[in-house]
Amino acid sequence: MSKSEVLVIGQDEQAACCSPMVREPLGEEDAVDLAKMFKALSDPIRLRLLSLIASHEGGEACVCDLTGPFDVSQPTISHHLKVLREAGLVGSERRGTWVYYWVLPAALARLSSLLQGPAEAVPAGVGR
Repeated sequence: MSKSEVLVIGQDEQAACCSPMVREPLGEEDAVDLAKMFKALSDPIRLRLLSLIASHEGGEACVCDLTGPFDVSQPTISHHLKVLREAGLVGSERRGTWVYYWVLPAALARLSSLLQGPAEAVPAGVGR
């Protein structure tokens, strides 16, 4: 499956994706899947890696561009990228000796949709 096919499929799935928690409780399967994503993002290095990939020119980054900003070894960066990939947050493709990564928009949309709620759902005086 090509990257463009992932984006098209992701947009279709986004519309049918989970409702915000304020409207409907999560089912067990959705909770398990989403917990993997949030767990992957709970590590500061992985959160920074996701941000670096998303903000990289062209929307994708070579692993060779991702090792410099961190004070950890290349194998550690590769491990963190594997966790992000397995959580469904990034896609990857080997090109010659390098692996390129991009953020999967459907995954970010799913997380965003889950946490997003109407302003009137917030009790008066709380967080406003």
